[in-house]
Amino acid sequence: MPYVEVRGNSIRVKWWSGEYILDADGTPTKKKRYESASKNQEGEPFADEDEAYTYGLDRESDIRNKRHRPKSKKISMGEYCDLWLAAADVRVNSLKKYRSVLNAVIKPYWQQWHVDEITPLDYDAFKRHVKSQYSDSYTTSVLTVFRMLMGDAILKYKLRDETPIVEQKRRGRYEKKQTRRVKRELPIEAVHQLAVNAYHVWGYAGWVYIWTIAFTGLRPPGEMIGLQRGYASPHWPATEPDCDRKREAEQRYKGMHVLRVQYQLYYADGKPALAGPKYDSHRSVVIPLFLHEMHAALLASHRSPWVFPSKRGGSLLGVGFTHAYWYPIRDGRNERKPEDVRYARFAQCALPAVEEMAGQDIYRLRHWHKALLDEPGADVADVAVEGRLGHEMPGVAGIYSEVTLSMERRVVEYLQEVWEKRVLARGLWVAPFPTALPDDLLNSASPLFSGAPVLDAQ
Repeated sequence: MPYVEVRGNSIRVKWWSGEYILDADGTPTKKKRYESASKNQEGEPFADEDEAYTYGLDRESDIRNKRHRPKSKKISMGEYCDLWLAAADVRVNSLKKYRSVLNAVIKPYWQQWHVDEITPLDYDAFKRHVKSQYSDSYTTSVLTVFRMLMGDAILKYKLRDETPIVEQKRRGRYEKKQTRRVKRELPIEAVHQLAVNAYHVWGYAGWVYIWTIAFTGLRPPGEMIGLQRGYASPHWPATEPDCDRKREAEQRYKGMHVLRVQYQLYYADGKPALAGPKYDSHRSVVIPLFLHEMHAALLASHRSPWVFPSKRGGSLLGVGFTHAYWYPIRDGRNERKPEDVRYARFAQCALPAVEEMAGQDIYRLRHWHKALLDEPGADVADVAVEGRLGHEMPGVAGIYSEVTLSMERRVVEYLQEVWEKRVLARGLWVAPFPTALPDDLLNSASPLFSGAPVLDAQ
């Protein structure tokens, strides 16, 4: 039963919280833990002892019916954010993003609050604050992380009973739905010009780099710069370290050319690291003959373990790819004559800008590959297209559909046909091989794999 205390002009009520005081080692004792209050739910002092007593009875009823969370189980938002982040089982890059959002926005705003105190009105005020301070994309990131925080607080940690995030459809002021940026039509001549520019900026590796994204849909930069010699079509699947996968691939792809998307390369804690591709989308990608020959010639021309080495022969990681490589390839550059520069190696030819790609990221070529396979004349099954891009088909189609060998053969035939009819038949310039192709297309003297540390796919 609650106990009412009268001290001067104040009235306080105490009630058992349903918990016992713990020893130093965390063992419960026989001493009960009590909670108290001197104000009602409206925040006003109790008018008399009867009101205080009734308030205490209500709290005990909440405890018996599990509607009350004891103060000992309350946790501040700042502490909860730290605990939540420490328990997050995500990739290194995602962890960095979450930590940045928490420290920059969420923790400073909610530092005076307990997790269970946040109401829908409080969340709406927070949402307005974030929208007024940050860009749309960053706002989305902040609200997404906050939504995960509240979801785990309810389901995983039992710190709340319900979410404060209440999304209502089409009520209040109408806001036009944001539309994606309109993509300019990208003809193959524009892709060819990108490849030509890349050849002059970066050499034969640049030429092959552009065509590889355009005809495989690999994700740049991670999957592209993380592609190792041992997983390129001139070597794989003979170099596959997994015996079962090797045997299966050799049986399935006999007479075909295929590369393996096994890793992506990025920095983790300031060091280069190989991790599984995005969404763990490990996959084997069949490629047409012309691209296989390009890869074979490229690998025969260098000794790097990476298929696409930098200008100096090392990894592309950390070279400032966007500014040093992509911008000149996309936006063109001015001429530098030998007599105008201090060293001859700084001389460069003028390159035209690719207008269709103005302001676009190199990722646009991955979208181009998807559109190429979606053309009516391609006759490629959706499941083969999505599997090639590292996506999963949603719904029933994703459960029952599978990529057959005939589907992959059709992909290769169509892509080879596109190259021959839209590039070679039109007389577009093709970069010469930097060296003669070896008879067996293998260069065993070169390292097959990089020694970069391998991270868990998670």
